[in-house]
Amino acid sequence: MNTLDYQENGYLHLRQFFNAQGLVPLESALRTFHNNWLKENNSAYQAGAINSAYISAKQYLPDGDRETLFHFMMSQKLTDMVKAIIVDKPAFMNNQLFFDPKDKRQKNYWHRDIQYHLTLAEQQQALSGPDVIHVRIPLVNERGIEIVPSSHKVWDTQQQLNVRTEKAGYHNYDDIAEGKAIALNKGDLLVFSANSIHRGLYGLNRFAFDIIFCPAQEALLKYVNPDCLPDQQTLAQVEQAELFLNTHTTLMKNDNEN
Repeated sequence: MNTLDYQENGYLHLRQFFNAQGLVPLESALRTFHNNWLKENNSAYQAGAINSAYISAKQYLPDGDRETLFHFMMSQKLTDMVKAIIVDKPAFMNNQLFFDPKDKRQKNYWHRDIQYHLTLAEQQQALSGPDVIHVRIPLVNERGIEIVPSSHKVWDTQQQLNVRTEKAGYHNYDDIAEGKAIALNKGDLLVFSANSIHRGLYGLNRFAFDIIFCPAQEALLKYVNPDCLPDQQTLAQVEQAELFLNTHTTLMKNDNEN
């Protein structure tokens, strides 16, 4: 695994990282979550939702399926991969499920994740700060994502900025010449920076599980939903609990200081 590719380009595509058959229990748990989520969020789905979050929380999953998720997220293989990219005390932040929109005509959109809570000046500054990563596990063969290589460390060109902010007559779904499409198959793993300019590619009934990690810093982990974290009994049963323990420790430190 050459993590230098990630450092340079802001993404790392590992083909057949997992045995596809071994993902069946994970997919089954995620299908249960998605079906339960749709029952309470059908209006959001009808209105154009393309993802859900807090997958490992208790609201939509029975205990057995939550255990399946935790054992997968805390497997040694996955943990080692995350630690190779985030070398400074990596920690669990969130998880999401990505699916196609209800309306097949719906356009996708270029964005940096940070643009939804930071000003442009703060976004530019964030590119030299800590990196938040998405670890994407596709559960079906899909079109994947399109990403602008190196944009996790390099600020937008004027055209890129106009597209993702919809300025000067551009739309956020307009093509960007520097974009690189990355198709994904079941069993693949894709790591990409949340700071990068990217967009999902809809179609083929995509169904992808994202786990989000970051350095164990209070400013980042303040967004964690504690209900998504495993209990002590689960932590004692998994292969490798370090990334979740780092989250627990940071949150407890913050609570004690407040």
